[in-house]
Amino acid sequence: MRRLLAITNASAGTSTSASIESGVEVLRRDAAVEVVATGSLDELDAALAEHSEVDAVVVFGGDGSLHAVIDAIHRAGRLDDLAVGLVPLGTGNDFARTLDIPLDPARAAERVSGSEGRRIDLLEDFGGAVVVNAASIGLGAEAAVRAKRYKERWGPFGYVIGAAKSAFVPDAKVEVRIDGRPIRRRHGHITQLSVGNGRFVGGGTELFPTAEIDDGQMDVQAVFAHTLAGRAAYVVRLLTRTTDESPLVHYERAQRVEVHGDGLRCTSDGEISDPCPDHSWKVLPGALTFLA
Repeated sequence: MRRLLAITNASAGTSTSASIESGVEVLRRDAAVEVVATGSLDELDAALAEHSEVDAVVVFGGDGSLHAVIDAIHRAGRLDDLAVGLVPLGTGNDFARTLDIPLDPARAAERVSGSEGRRIDLLEDFGGAVVVNAASIGLGAEAAVRAKRYKERWGPFGYVIGAAKSAFVPDAKVEVRIDGRPIRRRHGHITQLSVGNGRFVGGGTELFPTAEIDDGQMDVQAVFAHTLAGRAAYVVRLLTRTTDESPLVHYERAQRVEVHGDGLRCTSDGEISDPCPDHSWKVLPGALTFLA
């Protein structure tokens, strides 16, 4: 019988607890399941160490929770031998959208139980942390900062509010290298740079329409929308899924991206970092077995 560790958020409310119980009940039909609620990275590391005999970890949460768990598995050196599943309970659930995982907890748990697993790529940033879905600097990160206060009340629409409040954020002066090649436009001023493993960000915006989670590459989008009108045009392109046709956008696939210049925040799977002048990402091909 498969042995599973179900990791939940220690601060989950009553409604979320009911969803967790629904998913765990399904998992227990075919597996031995231990449920652990964690509220910090130390508690997460301790849970993985205490339950080292399990075959897989099932995350009950959103993109941030999935990021935290897989990064902890990476720190423990167990990406090769520990599979991961997801029962999406977050606000945006963007990685779940890429894999077409049901948002109903019981149906998502059925998907985990019925899966033998598939190898998927991950990204690793300059600090050694993994990125499961997507990372962004510039406008995208500033929008995430501003959306944080609205997400609890407004759900995915909070991302829209954050983006609107970031419309006047100035461009950054940086040098961008993609697989060692510099991209040069407007004297190095860039509005936003994003890298993706999954397709969606911000609660369902398809930022990376051609992304595949198992092709050994990341999708890269650099935006050069230096005016308010240009940024409005870029948003229209996003909504109509035509960013690949926009002269404001540089889009390609790569295995490594490096950025040097102005100190910029980064949002990685919804987790926001402090401003830093150096950012980089590389692909870890087929790094993780995912139960979906």
